[in-house]
Amino acid sequence: MQKPILTAVAAGLLTLGLAAGSASAQQAPAQAQPAAPMNVPTPDYSNAQLERFVSASKKVAMISQEYTPKLEASTDDATKNKVFQEADAKMVKAVHEEGMTVDQFNGINMALQRDPELIKRVQEVAK
Repeated sequence: MQKPILTAVAAGLLTLGLAAGSASAQQAPAQAQPAAPMNVPTPDYSNAQLERFVSASKKVAMISQEYTPKLEASTDDATKNKVFQEADAKMVKAVHEEGMTVDQFNGINMALQRDPELIKRVQEVAK
């Protein structure tokens, strides 16, 4: 159930420009999904929620940067899976430490992909 966090994180970080180019760009191909329809209403997130999201996103980006080379260096599926699970567990922990569930984090990520106004709000909070 935790596996989707890497894909959602990559998409959100790319949208926000919070991650360093290499780590987020390497995760981006996993996000080859069509965008959600623009007529889906975005929940009204509070500034506190967005601040927690930004803080969690920064931590997740650092974890992604740490584990991307390890994933690339893995030569077999078992090792890649182990590294992936370790990275994912750290990302989930980072999200939880910010007082969010993975579903809440992923929900904001998905909303960012379809709501330019929310992107602006998150970018302001990130400053």
